[in-house]
Amino acid sequence: MRVEYRNQKDLPCNELYQLFLAVGWATENRTTQEMLDNFNIGFINSTFVFSAWGEERLVGCVRVLSDLHFRSIIYDLAVLPEFQNKGIGRELVQRCINACESSEWLVQTDMAKGFYEKIGFEENSDHFLTIPCKWF
Repeated sequence: MRVEYRNQKDLPCNELYQLFLAVGWATENRTTQEMLDNFNIGFINSTFVFSAWGEERLVGCVRVLSDLHFRSIIYDLAVLPEFQNKGIGRELVQRCINACESSEWLVQTDMAKGFYEKIGFEENSDHFLTIPCKWF
């Protein structure tokens, strides 16, 4: 199958939700209609958004928050399980880096640490403190 890459922030809420369900980041029993109606708001308000489409179906996405010079952080890199290990995630991340090449790139992850290390990310000693999002 041919994959088309897009630079579009207003991803369809339902398709984005289905992708998040497929990768285990959303749960049906905790999802409200308000959440569904606004599921793409984080993407709309991000600096960069890249998505992968197969036969007009959202198969992967990533979003970035950046000051466009010093620091950029990757959020929500997701690829449908049946499309993983086909280079889609790598291509999405590369498109992010190409969009702001001089920036320091950050990603916070435990689950995909090996993936990011394979494509050039290195572990550092920074620690993040968080307040959880009410939606997830």
